[in-house]
Amino acid sequence: MATVLETDRLVLRRLTDADAGFILELLNDADFLRNIGDRGVRTAEDACGYIANGPGASYARFGFGLYLVERKEPRASIGICGLIKRDALEDVDLGFAFLPRYRSCGYAMEAAAAVTAHARADFDLQRLAAITIPENGPSIRLLERLGFRFARMIRMSEGDPELKLFLMDLRDARMGT
Repeated sequence: MATVLETDRLVLRRLTDADAGFILELLNDADFLRNIGDRGVRTAEDACGYIANGPGASYARFGFGLYLVERKEPRASIGICGLIKRDALEDVDLGFAFLPRYRSCGYAMEAAAAVTAHARADFDLQRLAAITIPENGPSIRLLERLGFRFARMIRMSEGDPELKLFLMDLRDARMGT
């Protein structure tokens, strides 16, 4: 399993079917369901389908996607973080989610800063988007610390709830400083 990015404490790599158990746990976490939404993943087979049709399809089409975030010591799968191209957004979107026991440890910031730098250096992206529900204070604070700025409220499609859209100009990004 090839490493895509590495930080002091983390390894980010492409998701594979071997990660189905982890994806099943993460996507059914109460905070994931509340803040991101129900992806209908209820079995290991569903998780494999999610990996193939989501991140796997994105890797094939764009060269990027959501990556598994692993802690180096002791080795553990702790979250996902990466780049998503959504039809409803003009720009590529930074996405992340972590298991509860690995939140508030700086891992999300570390992974998101690495992915943001990766977007600029390896894909020559000029701007990144990020979306979140208005009530998700921890994600909003993380995005602001990275250098994202609130742009406006949006709906991904008619009838969907309003989301906060954040944008970051990568040409002059602070990159989490």
